[in-house]
Amino acid sequence: MRRFTLTLLACAPFIAHATPTPQQRADAAQRTAEQARACVAAQPFYWEVGDAGQPLASGQVGRNGPGRDTEMAIASASKWLYSAFVAERRQGQLTAEDVKFLHFQSGYTNYRVCRRDQTIQACQESRLNGRGSKDPATENRFAYGGGHMQQHAIVMGLGSAGPDGLAQAVRQALAPALGNDWHLSYSQAMPAGGGVTSAADYSRFLRALMDGRLQLGRLLGTQAVCTNPQACPNDAVKTPIPQSQQWHYSLGHWVEDDPTSGDGAFSSPGAFGFYPWISADRRYYGIVAREERGGVLSSGPTGKPAVASAACGREIRAAWMDGQPRR
Repeated sequence: MRRFTLTLLACAPFIAHATPTPQQRADAAQRTAEQARACVAAQPFYWEVGDAGQPLASGQVGRNGPGRDTEMAIASASKWLYSAFVAERRQGQLTAEDVKFLHFQSGYTNYRVCRRDQTIQACQESRLNGRGSKDPATENRFAYGGGHMQQHAIVMGLGSAGPDGLAQAVRQALAPALGNDWHLSYSQAMPAGGGVTSAADYSRFLRALMDGRLQLGRLLGTQAVCTNPQACPNDAVKTPIPQSQQWHYSLGHWVEDDPTSGDGAFSSPGAFGFYPWISADRRYYGIVAREERGGVLSSGPTGKPAVASAACGREIRAAWMDGQPRR
């Protein structure tokens, strides 16, 4: 009996840490999307998990949920696309000025929104957006907002572009990696928030980051800055992330590295609930795709679609990694 007990103890760690099978991962992710409290709150949506080569599992949950090819406004998930555009234009060699803009430390924080008929420059220089002025109090400090990329696009020579011209420029830069049939449009000429695309097309972008076809892929997570004003009041002014979380911000994307609950994933949640991610080890990507306008103006972060989708996406990611469904 003693020998048998010792044998069981010796084997237990191996059994506890056994790698889940692909089917176990897919089943755990599906059950989590359907039943986890965080995901029920975000339904309906389409979810997908894949690797650098292909989608591996997906599903639609909730009533009248979108599909893989449903085009939708992705809001701030556009920021990841714009940063990839810049990296391609710079052939992977970002300038110090590029980094400052993509870290949201440029001081262009008086920006609100663009009208549909405005060019990038006309929008930035409108009265609504402070005439394109810089706020010295926010320069060199992280302040989340669209004005940084709006101004940077002018620096990149896109000031005269409207929504169609912006889409053409981004598609042209990314086409060698994503193909000429990759779909992206813009509802407004807002590089940081006007994108319209589908989970199918955005997943193609994520795979190109993972396999190195896009220059930004090797720059994921680099030079990340503190974003939480409570944690670093001298370095951060405003963040959309609940201040109970201490994420960092890299080049147009988040690093979910909160010391308590973070797993280091890279992501770019959109205000309407479109949440794309790449795991810290760069082995897997995922998307929670939906467009929910209600709650966007909620006074508390927990009521916002972006926060809800990110919470659900993290649960799906965790379930995929260890093959255990979340509740």
